[in-house]
Amino acid sequence: MKVLLTKEVKGVGKAGEIKDVADGYGKNFLIGKGLALLATHEVLKKYESDQKKKAANEAAEIEKLNTIKTTLGNLKVIITKKLGNTGHLFGSVTKEEIADALMAQHKIEIDKKEIDTKTGIKTVGNHDLDLKLGHGIHATLHLEIKGE
Repeated sequence: MKVLLTKEVKGVGKAGEIKDVADGYGKNFLIGKGLALLATHEVLKKYESDQKKKAANEAAEIEKLNTIKTTLGNLKVIITKKLGNTGHLFGSVTKEEIADALMAQHKIEIDKKEIDTKTGIKTVGNHDLDLKLGHGIHATLHLEIKGE
């Protein structure tokens, strides 16, 4: 019996592969547990069309992320924080504050988890931050911290 694997099965194959397996193993275990589908012509056509849609959606998402990357390269985000007597910031600038400032100043929504601050930002001045947007795309955000 031929089956289309929907999930990786150890010793059988990876998702998307068509495998020839014993009837009982295919019906009772693979199809019964939702690990595979019977490889009929309709199922194979639907799987191929789903894969094409998935690839098109991924390409559109990558294009969107690249436009965000080029937009972020030309922007500067300014955050004003209170200074102590010594001229240092109280605490540090958080990722959430950076994401909120980016949304307020430039209407670009970035998840705080995408912002990579290697060390906490505790000084006044200019800082360049790395943003991990996904799909291996990194952007640079120019951040200026001002004291009040």
